[in-house]
Amino acid sequence: MSEQIILTTGVYDLIKDHLRRKKTTAEEEKILLAQLRNAKQVLRRDLPKDIVTINCEVKIKDSSHPQEQKFTIVSDDKAKVKKGKYSVLSDIVLAIVGNKEREVIDWPFKEGDRKIEILSVEHIN
Repeated sequence: MSEQIILTTGVYDLIKDHLRRKKTTAEEEKILLAQLRNAKQVLRRDLPKDIVTINCEVKIKDSSHPQEQKFTIVSDDKAKVKKGKYSVLSDIVLAIVGNKEREVIDWPFKEGDRKIEILSVEHIN
């Protein structure tokens, strides 16, 4: 996991609000607060192309799934998991948002710790 995640100000604010509403486990909250404290905030146009953010398609390898997964990260109101559209505030996305392509993240999901490898990131528009 990278020392510093990179987020747009909008995504930073969404995560901060999500934490205020106590929508995460205590362990996730601790990690997310530490990440936010050290996060680099940038304008959308300045976000590196290999960083996971909203409006991008991500391919990951999850230690709990035998196959690679590919999904699009969208705003909370556009999420449709069956169509492969995950909310930026979903557990899996909170684990990887702000991280770079090819990074491996250890994350304390509610079902247990998992290792997520970010295989590719493709920004949409």
